Amino acid sequence: MTPWIAALIALFIWWFSTGTILMAVKYADRAGERARRTTTWAALPLMGLGAYGTFWSMTQTDIMGIYVAFLSALALWGWIELAFLTGVITGPNRRALPPHRPEWERFIRAWGTLAYHEILLAGTLIALGLALWHAPNPFAFYTFAVLFFARISAKLNLFFGVPRINVDFLPEALAHLPSHFRIANMNWLFPISVTALTFAAACWLERLYAAETAGAITGFALLTALTALAALEHWVMVLPIPDERLWRWMLPAPKPTKNTTPQGGHHGL
Repeated sequence: MTPWIAALIALFIWWFSTGTILMAVKYADRAGERARRTTTWAALPLMGLGAYGTFWSMTQTDIMGIYVAFLSALALWGWIELAFLTGVITGPNRRALPPHRPEWERFIRAWGTLAYHEILLAGTLIALGLALWHAPNPFAFYTFAVLFFARISAKLNLFFGVPRINVDFLPEALAHLPSHFRIANMNWLFPISVTALTFAAACWLERLYAAETAGAITGFALLTALTALAALEHWVMVLPIPDERLWRWMLPAPKPTKNTTPQGGHHGL
């Protein structure tokens, strides 16, 4: 399998899995809080499949093992994100930010909206690192690590301020979240974030060209594509790229609401 095919598969999986989660959340959101919780717990086997796939693939270095590791990491990540978007696992703070608060308080309140979710992500990353650091196939850990650090970077950029923030896909359970975002022309972290992601993609690409086995070539192609997509998602925060059109056609029509939050750009989830 050529690296280009693996990269295209990574692109499709990113698009399809994101759309599937958004669709499940939106339909559950329209049905109310009980439906959101039911959707989250009904999807819990996804977490089990991810854990089993990670365990099975850790000794498998062929192409099949690499894909199972990649998909397993996405399954673990996907359930945690679903639990966040449905409001089941978020943080202790579920209120909008009051106006005119100092920066230190804004940061503490923003952390409070995400705390349990971030702790679960960090705990999963640590568990994967301990299990796979010396494993023949560590690609589940690598995949989760790319998603983790890219998401932390995106959330920090939303906190410090970016020009384009799209809250169209935010469910009712997270209606308070945009109050912690900031609209700004630029922040000091953004250049560091895109530089770091570009450098990481280049490092994966270098490993790709140095790889000698089909499994390693596939794995590093997947990681290169995933990291490049993470960098693109950062650029969407500042460039007029209507990325929401990739998934809007999959989702039910939104309920009419009195939403005064600025529109356009990256969904930042």
